[in-house]
Amino acid sequence: MDIRTMQYYLAVVREGTISAAAQALHVAQPSLSRQMKELEEELGVSLFVRGNRKITLTEEGMVLRKRAEEIAGLMRRTEEEISQIRNNISGSVRIGAGEASSFHYLSRTAAALSEDYPDIRFHIMSGDTQDLMDELNKGLIDFALIFTAVDHMLYNSIELPAEDSFGLLMPKDCPLARKEEIRISDLTGLPLIISRAAEPFLAGHKDLSSLHVIATYNLVYNASLLVEDGLGYAVCFDRLINTTGDSPLCMRPIVPRIRPAGYLIWKKYQVFSPAVQLFIDRIQEIKDPVA
Repeated sequence: MDIRTMQYYLAVVREGTISAAAQALHVAQPSLSRQMKELEEELGVSLFVRGNRKITLTEEGMVLRKRAEEIAGLMRRTEEEISQIRNNISGSVRIGAGEASSFHYLSRTAAALSEDYPDIRFHIMSGDTQDLMDELNKGLIDFALIFTAVDHMLYNSIELPAEDSFGLLMPKDCPLARKEEIRISDLTGLPLIISRAAEPFLAGHKDLSSLHVIATYNLVYNASLLVEDGLGYAVCFDRLINTTGDSPLCMRPIVPRIRPAGYLIWKKYQVFSPAVQLFIDRIQEIKDPVA
């Protein structure tokens, strides 16, 4: 397998037929068909379900698609980094982050860096810790903002001030909304919608082990829609959903407070592009900014 073959394979998947892919790639259809057949023979598997008018991938074909997308992404990053060294500092900084107020430390750093280096582009991916660690370890993002313990053998890290604590998102007209604070005992019997990022903290609390979790989520906006439409009550970081004005929802803090620290992490022993290294230098300078 080589990079060009992977790009051709992704084109076939994207276009849906070999003839359409050949036209998009400006290559002869028989040549593209032969290359796909040789790819299958090299791997010793069938990548496509034969006989369909539109391409259908086998299970092996879906695995190859995922890996081919990763390879193509890493190739693009390599080309960008070489271009940055040859030209003025530009390129991309890729950050994976859960939804949290402490993301302000990263956004302020990005804004300050952009003033000095306007050609740098920032790409933000949202997800929970499991998703972000997977992307970081594959080299598809440069940084991850997480709220769990850091393996200091593998990652460098900066601890960000703990600005986020858990609250309960609920309809304004429900009985619990009359309370100023929500105690753990108030959650008993409620249908709860819990962030996957919150599960490690909540699972370790002896009073939370028997709670009724009806759904999990990794994007708080989706959780707010579930609450609004009556599925249950969402446990999430406070200050992420606007509950003012005409919003049908309200947020109440959960006590005793659970306030996890956030960590910006990146892989050790790695040579970074100039743009990424500048971001590391700048975040270390303003890691305790004034709000």
